[in-house]
Amino acid sequence: MALSRASLQSRLGSLLRPGGVAPWRWGRSRAAAAAPVSDRHDAASRPPSPWRQTVRSRLLVSAGFLACWTAGIEARLVYLQVIDHTELLARADKQQMRTLNPAAKRGEIFDRHGRVLAYSVDADSIAADPSDIDDADAVGAELCHALDDCTADRRAQIVRSLSTRKSFVYIARQVSPEEARRVKGLALPGITLFKESRRYYPNSDLAAHVIGYVGLDNVGLGGIESAYDAQIRGNSGKVLIQTDNKRRALFSRVERPATAGAGIELTLDEYLQHVAERELRAGVEQNHAQGGSAIVMDPHTGEILALANWPTFNPNTFNRADDDEKRNRAIQTLYEPGSTFKIVTASAALEQHVITPDTLIDTNPGSITFPGRKPIYDTHKYGVIDFTDVIVKSSNVGAIKVGLKVGPQALTDYVSRFGFGQTLGPDFKGETAGIVWSADRLDQSALASVSMGYQVGVTALQMVTAVSSIANGGHLIQPRVVRAFIKDGRRVEVPHREMRKTIEPDTAATLTTIMEQVVERGTARAAQIEGYTIAGKTGTAAKLVKGHYQKSDYNASFVGFIPSRNPAVTILVVIDSPHGNGYTGGAVSAPVFKRIAEAALTYLGVGPNLNAPPPVLVARRDLREADPEAEPQPAVAMTATGLPAAIPAVQPGLMPDLRGQSAREALRALSRIGLAARMSGDGLVVDQRPAAGAVLVAGEACTLTLGRRAPAPGVRP
Repeated sequence: MALSRASLQSRLGSLLRPGGVAPWRWGRSRAAAAAPVSDRHDAASRPPSPWRQTVRSRLLVSAGFLACWTAGIEARLVYLQVIDHTELLARADKQQMRTLNPAAKRGEIFDRHGRVLAYSVDADSIAADPSDIDDADAVGAELCHALDDCTADRRAQIVRSLSTRKSFVYIARQVSPEEARRVKGLALPGITLFKESRRYYPNSDLAAHVIGYVGLDNVGLGGIESAYDAQIRGNSGKVLIQTDNKRRALFSRVERPATAGAGIELTLDEYLQHVAERELRAGVEQNHAQGGSAIVMDPHTGEILALANWPTFNPNTFNRADDDEKRNRAIQTLYEPGSTFKIVTASAALEQHVITPDTLIDTNPGSITFPGRKPIYDTHKYGVIDFTDVIVKSSNVGAIKVGLKVGPQALTDYVSRFGFGQTLGPDFKGETAGIVWSADRLDQSALASVSMGYQVGVTALQMVTAVSSIANGGHLIQPRVVRAFIKDGRRVEVPHREMRKTIEPDTAATLTTIMEQVVERGTARAAQIEGYTIAGKTGTAAKLVKGHYQKSDYNASFVGFIPSRNPAVTILVVIDSPHGNGYTGGAVSAPVFKRIAEAALTYLGVGPNLNAPPPVLVARRDLREADPEAEPQPAVAMTATGLPAAIPAVQPGLMPDLRGQSAREALRALSRIGLAARMSGDGLVVDQRPAAGAVLVAGEACTLTLGRRAPAPGVRP
């Protein structure tokens, strides 16, 4: 439709004018323009259409919402990418990278001759993926039926584990081969078996308290396994495994390989350990006792050759043993030693020159009384006896009177010197220090108790270490069970360590002589072994229960070393609460000592040192042939034992000639003239210092050398 010029100018003018009609409103404008003037005035005065306002407002709201949403997204992205970046990165690594720490193989444990006492083996463990199990109750029942000793509680625990949402749960760890075979035969979905390292003890309960045991996580929980866990366990490895979103492994990388732990060579001897355990168990059962301990020690090095306790346990199944069976009585159980502690009282008295072996002690009337306590009795009325007999007959009254002369300060000093009231070595984890009172807390009554072995708490290890210091001449050697560490093919020996000096050698020799008589004619005659001199002491102490001493329960003990001169072993036997063939140390523990000592001497090849068989002498037939003019040697009358029949008489003040005498005869002769003796070797006396005929010097000790071959007849220094 053609527009007239005037009409076009009019329309353009309206567009250019303020308030003119927009082009998109031309249709309506045309209509409006076509409308009469009065109608246009009416339309202009009408309010805008409502739907326009609605659309406009909705558009504004949508635009605002879109702007907020966009701003929120941007803010979240900034937070994740900038602020929380490090944490999210670590979380992603954790989800995608799994780290495994394969346990290192624990080092092996050997006895002193290289016989294996403990090593590691692979064992089966049972695990499950609960997400693959539909019926937890049914699967739990089948597993429980396949496992040994599965109780209702354990079955319920298995079912609870299978009902979780975890991807991995343990069902049973380190099971027996038979259990693993039965579970594998079930072929249950979601149940898997895998290998773990497990400790194995081939000798079952042999030396269980010394070796200890290892938990499920390859950590030592007792004995040497715990004391040296850091060295035995080695260092675990590290393996990185990258997984996908379904935890499936894509690749793995060994960051650090596992390194095996060090091996340990113990001082124990497997055979002697077996003998000690066998005889201790027999002694406990024969006497209907609650338990006991036995220790065999080398007194010169402090090495423990055997350490036995009863009751005991099997470390392969340690979780089935109770606490009493797993308790190492030798280092953890305190007991009042009774008369064996009189050795300490005697040492202090002799060393301080308070008494001599011949000092007379009046034990009448067979008891002694202190204010506020019951009288202390001897088992017999001994009257006036010398100090040697106080120890030999184990007189409580005599020991108390000597202890009172020594005094609280000196006695406690010697108690400490002998190692009581303190732990003795790093090899014995869990060792008890014992109970020892300070000097200022010892009144007359308490001092009397300590003098006869009461009111102190000691361990068997402390007692055998103290007596070993007398056996070796007065050196307190640290007890130990670790002989060497073996790492990377190198054997590093652990040297023995002297802790301190306890008494002088002369005092030790005097005590040895007294202790020999305890076995020869005193309370420990049941410990005698034909052909050997033994120095020892018995102990019988009533047990203290809830503050009261029992009249039916005692700790019966015997400690001694053999051969008494140059001893090979020190042996202690403690029996707890015997109720059979007596209750004293001489009746109960001394026979056990004897059986252990006999086996040990035979095994160690220690020959008799008392009345040893005479040497076999073979005459040279060619003597006259080689020298026809040689004068024949005068015949010497020999006794049935091969000794010279005539021994020069002892002249007062001069050293007698002891050559050719047996060890026991020489000791008796020296004892009569008041000399201590130091002996070395076995057999008959072949040499002596001082020499025969020398002037005697007070306090001097005589050194005797024993040998198998008798000295030449007629040859005198």
